[in-house]
Amino acid sequence: MQPTSTVKHLTSLPTGPTGPTATARWTPVLAAALAIVLAAAPQAQRTSLVGAGATFPYPIYSAWFAAYGRLKPDLQISYQSVGSGDGIRQLMDQFVFFGATDTPMTEQELFDAPARIVHVPTVVGAVVPIYNIPGLHTELKFTGPVLADIFLGRITSWNDPALVRLNEGVTLPPIEISPVFRADRSGSSFIWSDFLSKVSPEWRRLVGANRASTLPIGLTAKGSEGMSALVKQTPGTIGYVELIYASRNALDVGLVQNAEAEFVRASIASMSAAAHAAVGKMPRDLRVSITNAPGKGVYPLSSFTWLLLYESQRDRQRSRQMVDFIRWALRDGQQMAPGLGYAPLPSAIVPLATAMLEKIKT
Repeated sequence: MQPTSTVKHLTSLPTGPTGPTATARWTPVLAAALAIVLAAAPQAQRTSLVGAGATFPYPIYSAWFAAYGRLKPDLQISYQSVGSGDGIRQLMDQFVFFGATDTPMTEQELFDAPARIVHVPTVVGAVVPIYNIPGLHTELKFTGPVLADIFLGRITSWNDPALVRLNEGVTLPPIEISPVFRADRSGSSFIWSDFLSKVSPEWRRLVGANRASTLPIGLTAKGSEGMSALVKQTPGTIGYVELIYASRNALDVGLVQNAEAEFVRASIASMSAAAHAAVGKMPRDLRVSITNAPGKGVYPLSSFTWLLLYESQRDRQRSRQMVDFIRWALRDGQQMAPGLGYAPLPSAIVPLATAMLEKIKT
């Protein structure tokens, strides 16, 4: 029953005798009845869209949902930052309306899903090596093979000759290195291991490119928040997080050598350079890796991040609202990306992402 019909119904209540005495008698009764019924009447319907997935894009997604909510107060979009692997699982199990990931779903996952799922890239981010060396806050240099050897447990001290050679002039202390891995199945771990698989044959053989660590060494932390906190409070540690988490937690961040043998800092420009390497090479389903991309100034641990949606949902209205939100994110929301540590999508890729939305039945 809508509020308007409730009021109309109340005005047709018996009014009794007329006159001043009747008015005094009926006005409180009518007011009380009106208050009770209006309190029980349903308010304007507010649509809720619930998603889950990567911690990597959580800061910008949160900002987008808040900004869009001010434009569309009848729509509430909520998001659980649980890691790419759990987000994909919850979407496949249909526990959530949309998913989010920093690693494309595998062919097997797409096959196992109850219906067709599309990938829509949203922004570009970077995973960075973070470390805690007591008394040292220098921007260290790392190559992919050295990072692989650290996380494989082959380089165990911060003053190992391999690190000393890369960081000439820096006095590295003789303390033990404690690598930190993500405990959850994460897109950040995939980006990290995907890059290391491309530059280290040993990593490719022993670990491969996947969302979960299979190594029985080091410490573990859940989520980018957990990784940041553990590295910040534990001397000797090294881990990996999305750039915004390193910045917010004032963590030391290293430079990483790219395919052109340059040691590059993660920045909006270097992430954009990696994304532009994919222009003209995007597959039709937009699932692509841009780690270790060729080109000058490219940060090699860059990645797109994707929203995941079923092509066909029973609730077409909610699908339409989600699609409208993503269109806004691909247009107006991109302007918010640099301020939160992400690079906007290259202009040539935005139309491809927008076209992917046309597949979704609304």
